[in-house]
Amino acid sequence: MQRVVNFLKRNDDKFYFAFRVIIGSIFAMYGAQKLFGAFGGTAVETYFSLFGLAGFIEFFGGLMIAFGLFTRLAAFFGACVMIGAWIKVHIPKGLIPLANGGEAAALFFAAFLVLLAFGTRKWGLDNLLNKN
Repeated sequence: MQRVVNFLKRNDDKFYFAFRVIIGSIFAMYGAQKLFGAFGGTAVETYFSLFGLAGFIEFFGGLMIAFGLFTRLAAFFGACVMIGAWIKVHIPKGLIPLANGGEAAALFFAAFLVLLAFGTRKWGLDNLLNKN
């Protein structure tokens, strides 16, 4: 057991980096669905709508998280979008995420709480900006 703990401690920056990139990339894909109709999605008819704003925040916020650029700010706006999605889209269908289709919103919200707490950490563009 101690070997596992030591392995995790030695590699925690790598695991967190993978977590940040995966969460950011998938969030950006959701935005690409809304904005561009990519990945089997339907593009918004007007970008000046709540759906268009959500797509914008998802796409660009996801890229910012993946690249580690203003990670906490992007995670904050991502969490706000997930709360909005939860209230507007999922709660009217019920409170249980498996029953109302809100699994992704709940998981993204939890991930954004982690990103808010830890920020970019070791590998990300924020570190290049902070050096100067």
